[in-house]
Amino acid sequence: MAVQTKIPQIRIGSRTIGAGQPVYVIAELSANHHQKFDEALKIIRAAKDAGADAVKLQTYTPDTMTIASNRPEFRIEGTIWNGRNLHELYAEAYAPWDWQPRLKQAANDLGLDLFSTPFDATAVDFLAQMNVPAYKLASFELVDIPLIQEMARTGKPLIMSTGMSTVEEIEEAVQAARAAGATEIALLKCTSAYPAPAEEMNLRTIPELSRRFAVPAGLSDHSMGTAVPVAAVALGACIIEKHLTISRAELGPDSVFSLEPHEFKAMVDAVRTAEKALGEVHFGFGAKEASSRAFRRSLFVVQDVKSGETFTSENVRSIRPGFGLHTRHLNQVLGRRAACDIERGTPLRWDLVERQ
Repeated sequence: MAVQTKIPQIRIGSRTIGAGQPVYVIAELSANHHQKFDEALKIIRAAKDAGADAVKLQTYTPDTMTIASNRPEFRIEGTIWNGRNLHELYAEAYAPWDWQPRLKQAANDLGLDLFSTPFDATAVDFLAQMNVPAYKLASFELVDIPLIQEMARTGKPLIMSTGMSTVEEIEEAVQAARAAGATEIALLKCTSAYPAPAEEMNLRTIPELSRRFAVPAGLSDHSMGTAVPVAAVALGACIIEKHLTISRAELGPDSVFSLEPHEFKAMVDAVRTAEKALGEVHFGFGAKEASSRAFRRSLFVVQDVKSGETFTSENVRSIRPGFGLHTRHLNQVLGRRAACDIERGTPLRWDLVERQ
């Protein structure tokens, strides 16, 4: 008897997420609000118009993320934020906490889920008071086991990005979350480069994450454009997270690898088309193909044939359309005689062939 494998799923708000369900599309605000509340509201409305299912914030302050220091260890090198120190970057990028309940209400009023990425225990507690429907763990925090445990203890679904992580690090994080009470976990493949080149995305990791850890898997995407998320869906991604900005022309820490609203909508539309096209394992004809069966080949009489005349390769051929005998019968017909006069263009039938 075949072993039935349970398809892993989680639930966020009213949405079931996992294999066989519509892809859950998350619009990431990150720092694209430029510390303007009205800009954050515009992004939430744009996310709704573009077809997103959820909006995600980040909940931290510069001091909960790091310390103010100009030591070399705290200066950023090798990224789009070269030369800055961490504290300065996060001071520019963070979303004020007093906004976040209001943004959640605005998103919920539009029918969107809203949740956030906390970066320390105080943020976890703050989001718990907001009654967010889920928590998101950033790739860089996958090695912060105490933070994972804090999030897991809330009992809320936990989405964890895995950028840069080894299999062993992911295993440790998942085990820590489950041991602390998390029963609904999803993992996102992520390439922690900003922007991330397509050749380093390694999307084939997505189904392996799901198989190895028995969780829904998806993509947190920092690539340019929309092709990579669509490819991820074709490989089984159940969640797509992508940064959304009103305009890349308004420069900010994350604007260069964010989509504008029309691009985000094009991505969502392509994702929806891709998930429909995946369908299921199916052979034979579909509903829309039924009328096309007539265009298959079959055996036709292609010259006028008199009664008693022999069928040959000159007067019987396999041609379109498909109203005659199946082509497999050609050799059975050749050499036999016509049972009656047959007009050119007649589909061949057994009653037109003399019995042997």
